Amino acid sequence: MKIAFASTDNIHVNQHFGWCKEFYIYEILEDSYNFVKSIDSSIEISDEIEKLTYKIECLEDSDILYVQQIGPKASRMVQACKIFPMQSAKENEKIEDILNLLIKMRSNPPIWMRRLLENES
Repeated sequence: MKIAFASTDNIHVNQHFGWCKEFYIYEILEDSYNFVKSIDSSIEISDEIEKLTYKIECLEDSDILYVQQIGPKASRMVQACKIFPMQSAKENEKIEDILNLLIKMRSNPPIWMRRLLENES
């Protein structure tokens, strides 16, 4: 399962999806996680749909998108691409804390996560 984080520092989830200049991709493998890569998403596009399409393309093959904020239109577009968007529960939530929570959730996954885990098989 791959998770894209909208962050300025690769430590905290602190970026709005549409304004994010860099996404950090992590992968969860059983009971651990590892950093995969950072993806530059800094090209500025004025047309809203083109900008959102570009941002989604930057997510590559991520399963989950974790952001500080995401608008309803962007959220629907992300979901249409089979990526599950999640908003951070609190300001400046740590990426490490989220990854550890997602690992714990795998043992008794909510419905949305079950679908992701079934696709891994």
